[in-house]
Amino acid sequence: MTKTVALLDYGSGNLRSAQRALERVGAQVTVTNDPKVVLAADGLLVPGVGAYAACMDGLHQVYGPRLIGERLAGGRPVMGICVGMQILFDRGSEHGVTTAGCGEWPGTVEKLQTRILPHMGWNTVSGAEGSKMFAGIDPADRFYFVHSYGVRTWEFEGDDLTTPPQVMWAQQDSDRFVAAVENGPLWATQFHPEKSGDVGAQLLLNWVDSL
Repeated sequence: MTKTVALLDYGSGNLRSAQRALERVGAQVTVTNDPKVVLAADGLLVPGVGAYAACMDGLHQVYGPRLIGERLAGGRPVMGICVGMQILFDRGSEHGVTTAGCGEWPGTVEKLQTRILPHMGWNTVSGAEGSKMFAGIDPADRFYFVHSYGVRTWEFEGDDLTTPPQVMWAQQDSDRFVAAVENGPLWATQFHPEKSGDVGAQLLLNWVDSL
């Protein structure tokens, strides 16, 4: 049976490239911010590019935080990409302004401490052994990144009632940041799988197959 994916349209994100990439791996994609469609789909993909505060403003306009929370409360899969991953954390700090995020994970999105920004280009990801998200992907494979901010400290280890999230990392210069998280029905990547060729397609296929 074809899996349905709602691609959340809130004014931020590479909607066309994400749609094409999901359709390439067999998903039936609807670009939408209709709450009924978002809640009914097998999966919800939240893209995002640009400033953290602007993305959160757009999300609030389409009730994004509530829709994400409702889906996750029912164990319904959600995936965030780039700033769509960053907004899942407690807060983002950019240009001296701190903006509240969706609060699905504790932590702060902050400026990377690297010589050259943005961190743009291809990079490997570590810590993916045994991950469903990275099944069929070689540790030497590279993904496409373009960002200047990220989560540099992971603050949530789970508790007695939950399985600890699996956290994957990438490194630029001497700085390390969260590259991906697999946390039950909630998956997220800092990189762009939709721009990462065949290896990105494999990751998206893994997500679609999990729905």
